[in-house]
Amino acid sequence: MSFRFCDETDYGFGWIADDRAARTSHALVVDGDVWLVDALHWEDALERARSLGRVAGVIQLLDRHNRDCAAVAARLDVPYLRLPEHVDGGLEVVPIVDLPRWHERALWWPERRVLVVAEAVGTVGWFTFGRRSLGLNPLFRLRPPSALRRFDPDVMLVSHGEGVLDASEPYRDALRIRSRGTGG
Repeated sequence: MSFRFCDETDYGFGWIADDRAARTSHALVVDGDVWLVDALHWEDALERARSLGRVAGVIQLLDRHNRDCAAVAARLDVPYLRLPEHVDGGLEVVPIVDLPRWHERALWWPERRVLVVAEAVGTVGWFTFGRRSLGLNPLFRLRPPSALRRFDPDVMLVSHGEGVLDASEPYRDALRIRSRGTGG
């Protein structure tokens, strides 16, 4: 499998797998610590993350997004936080979905106005139908998770596809259009 870097910012980066699901992972530098989110193992990304500071842990935001989170945490000898209730530092953990077969958390970084979402929001075709830069998971088109409504992010990082670095309007558009039930 091949990877490439994406979502380049002054506080981190992402890496995306060249696969049909466009699985994306992120390294975020928060108060000098580096947090890896929904991590896929790519040695270039792990080396780059370590060069940014002390890796504080690996966060898994979706119950079924095991990816390589546990293995990466073990390899780096850092905590593996699967569906955490909280994270030390400047990140807020927000419950998005708690259903029998779907447990999802998001990360909100208020200082940077960054929202990181695993599955409820994405940028690849099955989320956007190719007509928008950002869209809701098809299962939430008629009724978006209410927790998403409290945010107005400047940056949207997702686990499927590249992030949106100017996300305020696309995010509001995705929620507004889906909540009216107008589709696509």
